[in-house]
Amino acid sequence: MKTKFLRILTSFLLVFAFGFSVHAQSISGTVTDENGVPLPGATVLVEGTSNGVSTDFDGNYSIEASSGDTLVFSFVGYASQSIVVGSSATVNAVLAPDNALEEVVVTSLGIKRNVKALGYSLTVVDGSELNNNKTTNAINALQGKVAGVMVTGSSMGAKGSSRVVIRGTSSLTGNNQPLYVVDGITINNSNLGSAGVWGGADYGDGISSINPDEIESVSVLKGGAAAALYGSRASNGVILITTKNGAGQEGIGIEFNSSTQFDMLNTSLRDTQTIYGQGRDFSKVSDPIDTYQAWGPRMDGSMVAQWDGV
Repeated sequence: MKTKFLRILTSFLLVFAFGFSVHAQSISGTVTDENGVPLPGATVLVEGTSNGVSTDFDGNYSIEASSGDTLVFSFVGYASQSIVVGSSATVNAVLAPDNALEEVVVTSLGIKRNVKALGYSLTVVDGSELNNNKTTNAINALQGKVAGVMVTGSSMGAKGSSRVVIRGTSSLTGNNQPLYVVDGITINNSNLGSAGVWGGADYGDGISSINPDEIESVSVLKGGAAAALYGSRASNGVILITTKNGAGQEGIGIEFNSSTQFDMLNTSLRDTQTIYGQGRDFSKVSDPIDTYQAWGPRMDGSMVAQWDGV
């Protein structure tokens, strides 16, 4: 009985060893890029297991795998590749660059560059993000979306001007607003009127005339190095606006958007007095400055000389 048991056990071990020697084999090869340059440090992993190795300086590797296993090759900056192990003991892999990592942005003068190659800070906001928060002024939608950019809207309501400061105030008396460039063309962003002590109205600025729905992307260039090609006008930074175009679209597309804004004026603050006439200090002696004030003598019907002597 004991002898029979030993025979069965021996037969089982021989079958197991034979099966293992058939299926498990040493797979070797080389990992290169599309130009044939070896990739040292690339990872080779048997899919679904923790069995993995790294390539040497010449891109060579060796790993234990069975026929039918899948080898996954990966390297930083390259797209992963999966190869099924067949009857051959040599498996070479050619990895292609991962284009998804190469983000291209528009910089000064409309030049497109890889974001990794830039030596300065640049933030891109997609037009769809601006339209998530409907505003009549596209620049107001940048509020809270770009680090270091402070956007202050006007209290004049729809189409009022906006004040944008990048990385803090640089001048106490001069202009601190950035330069605006739309599709490679600089625009004048001067205020079209302003409210002051003696009245007036804010009719907006140059950037308020741009329709937010027509913006494809907004790029914010920070610092003097970012805007060197635009000269001294860009000392406070640059905001590049790229508008939409019909390139790559087929047929006719129609898009309709609308927004409504309601403003309520507080007329209760206009509580004018009707007791005192033109002048100041309740005095009947007047001068030219009295024409701007309404705290002169009491209006009791008596005659009062005007500031011009009449």
